[in-house]
Amino acid sequence: MTQPDPFEIEIVEAYEAGKLKSVASRKELDRLKAAARATAIKERRVNIRLSAGDLQDIQVRALAEGMPYQTLIASVLHKYVTGRLEERKPGADPAAPKTRTPTRRPTRSDA
Repeated sequence: MTQPDPFEIEIVEAYEAGKLKSVASRKELDRLKAAARATAIKERRVNIRLSAGDLQDIQVRALAEGMPYQTLIASVLHKYVTGRLEERKPGADPAAPKTRTPTRRPTRSDA
């Protein structure tokens, strides 16, 4: 894990000193809490087999992002099925427009 920079240290010190006050309304806090609960609900367990190399690469990428590798995998899959995962072609210009995966078709469980 990387060390906090001076700005992060300043924020932590202000928080610990009680200098920070929430600007969110009760309605906004309730909405955010409900969204967090809905996001955290895991309805199904899935087991997949990955090559050792792919799993190691995923774990390295997750460590760099500061999250558990299972969370990274779930996030990538969620972005894919909702059509928000953007694909970059190898060697493509990073400034070029990115292609998007098609959006998911509705299923019976969506009804």
